[in-house]
Order: sequence, then C-alpha cells, then structure tokens
Amino acid sequence: MSLFAETAFSSGLVTLEVLEGHIALVTLNRPLARNAINAEMANAIEAIVSRTEADHNVWVVVLTGTGPDVFCAGADLKEVAAGRATSLFTSNGFAGFVDADRRKPWIAAVNGKALAGGCEIALACDLVIAAENASFGLPEVSRGVLAAAGGLFRLPRALPRNIAIEMAITGDSIDAARGIELGLVNRMVPHQMLVEEALTLASRITRNAPIAVRESLHIIRQVPDLDTDALRELTRRCRDRVAISEDYQEGPRAFVEKRPPRWTGC
Repeated sequence: MSLFAETAFSSGLVTLEVLEGHIALVTLNRPLARNAINAEMANAIEAIVSRTEADHNVWVVVLTGTGPDVFCAGADLKEVAAGRATSLFTSNGFAGFVDADRRKPWIAAVNGKALAGGCEIALACDLVIAAENASFGLPEVSRGVLAAAGGLFRLPRALPRNIAIEMAITGDSIDAARGIELGLVNRMVPHQMLVEEALTLASRITRNAPIAVRESLHIIRQVPDLDTDALRELTRRCRDRVAISEDYQEGPRAFVEKRPPRWTGC
C-alpha cells in the first residue's frame, strides 16, 4: 500500500490523505498544543467527515495524531477560559466529530494520551488501535467541568459499568494494556507500528463489500438504543438496501467462479 497517495485536504492543523485501497488517513496536527481542539480544527474535522462520507472512493477512515505521546488532549482550555467554548462545537458536536452522522467505519489510531475530549473522540470511533504508550481518561471533574461530548454514555458502553464510573468520577486514566483487557482497545502495538497496524486493519475491512459493511455497522451502532423488535425491523431495512446493490450479485458470482470479488460499492 502506498502510504500517501493524495493530500485531499489540509487546514494545517488537520490533514486528510486518501490512500490506495479505499482508505483515508486523517491526522490531528497540532502537537505543540497536544493536539487540543480549537475552532479551526473543529471546522476542519467537520469538513473532512463530509468529504469522506461523500467520496465514493473512501470506504474506511483512520484517525490519528501527530507527536510521540498525545493523541488529543481534548478541548483547548485557553479557548474555554476565553469564553469561546462553543466554537469547539459544530453541527457534528464537539470537534466537528462526536455526533456526526457517519455511515463509514472510523478507526482511532491512538498514538498517546487520549484525554477528556480526546478520549471522547476515540470513543466515537468504531475501532481502536493503541500504541503501547497510549492511555484513556476523562479528567474533566478535576477541572470542575463535565465530559459532555459523549464520554459519559459511551464509556460505560465500551467498559464494565463500575470501571466507567470510577474513571468518570476520579478522573483517573487507564493505559492501553488495561484497555485491551477491558475490551476498549482492539489491538495494542509499539508506537512505531501504530499507523501501519491501523491501515492493515482498514485494508482487511476493505476486502469486504462496502455497502454490506456500512449496513452491518449501522445496525451494530443502534444496539444500545433500540429494543429487539426495532432492531429486527432495522435489520430488515438494511438487508433490503444490501439486496438491491450490484455487490450483492457480485459476491455469490465470484464465489461460484472461484475468484476474488470485485466490489464497486454500488
């Protein structure tokens, strides 16, 4: 896989690069500020979400941060202290991301500390690959504020309830190894292998039919919010959307012809 096929977007503080194999790489690029989110970054991430959703060539997105020890420290507290906290939110919620209506899988490649809003960004992704030095925490209570970007309901979905409560009301973090044990982290790798491992996982996903992947993910995301009857109905609707796709015909045909499928996403 060619790592940098095309720079599709760059605000200076956030970049989007479309790679070979239907994968996009998004990088938070404000290392001197611990990749903390300011208004420019929030607007850039919102634009990137829209662009990747609309780009037929992008099937999976990897999100990472620049720097050796911090994925994202959350909100830029200088902006908050100056009374500009609302500028860190867009119609997609905090960082232009956490409440976004996304149909494609996002993989968080957590290169260091994911704290406060940074942890909430990782929790809003679908899969997490962590460097060995990564950690996750919601320290908002230590600053007299609330983890209001989804962390307080996504964390207990990702972790056992009592562990999530302890993290939320002590402000303490867990490291990547503990995240593996508890199921928050899919894979842990040395820092230098992080992006490669995330891209490998993304490539594994793109071996599959993109419409079937998106519809499967759409159902799984709804599991905490819907009862069984509603999930059955949702599954029927998603199945019907898959069944009218060209890829629905291509999969069985490729199996019969003993060849790899040629997915089109149509």
